[in-house]
Amino acid sequence: MNYILGLDIGTSAVKALLMDQEGKIAAENSEEYPLFTPNPGWAEQNPIDWWQATQKVIKTLLIENKIDKNKIKAVSFSGQMHSSVFLDQQNKVIRKAILWSDTRTSAECKEIYQKVGGVEKLAKLVSNPALEGFTAPKILWLKNNEPENYQKLAKVLLPKDYIRFMLTGEMGMDISDAAGTLLCDIKSGKWSQEIIDLLELKRDILPPLLKSITVVGKVSQMAAELTGLAITTKVIAGGADNACGAVGSGIIKPGRVMASLGSSGVVVAQTDQPEADPAGRIHLFNHAVPESYYMMGVMLAAGMSFKWLKESLFADQLDYDSLNQKAAAVPAGSEGLIFLPYLYGERTPHADADARGVFFGISGKHQQGHFIRSVMEGVTFGLRDSLELISERGIEFEEIRLIGGGSQSKLWQQITADIFGYPISLLNIEQGPAFGAAIIAGVGAGIFVDFASIVEKLVKVVNIIEPIPENVVYYNEKYSIYRKLYQDLKLRFKDLK
Repeated sequence: MNYILGLDIGTSAVKALLMDQEGKIAAENSEEYPLFTPNPGWAEQNPIDWWQATQKVIKTLLIENKIDKNKIKAVSFSGQMHSSVFLDQQNKVIRKAILWSDTRTSAECKEIYQKVGGVEKLAKLVSNPALEGFTAPKILWLKNNEPENYQKLAKVLLPKDYIRFMLTGEMGMDISDAAGTLLCDIKSGKWSQEIIDLLELKRDILPPLLKSITVVGKVSQMAAELTGLAITTKVIAGGADNACGAVGSGIIKPGRVMASLGSSGVVVAQTDQPEADPAGRIHLFNHAVPESYYMMGVMLAAGMSFKWLKESLFADQLDYDSLNQKAAAVPAGSEGLIFLPYLYGERTPHADADARGVFFGISGKHQQGHFIRSVMEGVTFGLRDSLELISERGIEFEEIRLIGGGSQSKLWQQITADIFGYPISLLNIEQGPAFGAAIIAGVGAGIFVDFASIVEKLVKVVNIIEPIPENVVYYNEKYSIYRKLYQDLKLRFKDLK
């Protein structure tokens, strides 16, 4: 039996998934690494930590499962988007990588709008707004705040591209990840020379662009010794984590939407028409599937809001089952209590780093269960914001697939169906981006014929949650109030500084 390997370079750990040639999952493993927050709002990691964790997770996977390294025919990658790896002329890391969740670049985002000529001009050039999490503001921050490091800068890579470079010695960035740099023309699939010139960045710091299924090379002799892989193993470019998650959830053709209740909340819809939102309220990126695109809305604190509730408000005294039980005892709508899930600012549809979380409508009748359920409902209202924008952009859909840790809650499944007003499909696959990366490896290496056939074979709907009609009516009314609250409070959020 031959195998393919999918690696996900995430924010907390590298995850490895071994898939056999029939598409069955043979083994999984993960290895964590540290996150550094030297200042408020900063988030950094050491790329060397990613590489060391990658070596360990591959070795462990092979040894524990007694896998012959020569049987692994291909490896590919998923990785956290936007996070910036800065390399010098000797391809050495200059400083810690600045992550997607880092918010230090507000001034640089304003600088981008000023130099380019506003959000509509930026959307025409690169199909997206300037947000703190994107890559271009991070490069500008380096230029503005660490000029000595900017002078050393020879190449900018994203996390998975750095790991692929360490495996092969070959530089490159796949198009689905490049789409999140704010430096790539989504429609042409090329670096935007106009943006690079307007921002006065070095022209040669960006690597060659690749398709996600491109065979970049094979494992180098040095990397083979460090990881245990064979030098005959093909290395495939891979994709951004959300693109890989979409592949692994079957979002590879029009008519399907993926909603993810992970740490962050994500709504993704595939489209064949690369038409950006002129106001930049929702993202448009290249898909890992060639000649395809997806629209995406992102809320920063979905499952993270629920985790905060558990650990901070309840001092970690209740487990997740207990939280669900208390919330289930409360009627839909939490008897008037509304939660705004902006604990760390927001991204879609409000690109507002100053936004903050709010419990609105608290009364003496509200107990623990009300607060728990209102967090679930508030997060889902936030996801509906993205769904509404996708629909507004003319993308029609027939099915919504729910994934992520929150999707394991039966109550949250029902809340999602009721707030969205659509049936919700649950899948047999829970492995996330590493699963999509393995599929990309298989397609790129020719082990699988194409995306459509292997995805339809592997990804199955196992349950459908129907919305409760009376709850849909009630939630529609409450959603209207939810949407007005941000508008009422956005100026007050800025006063909190």
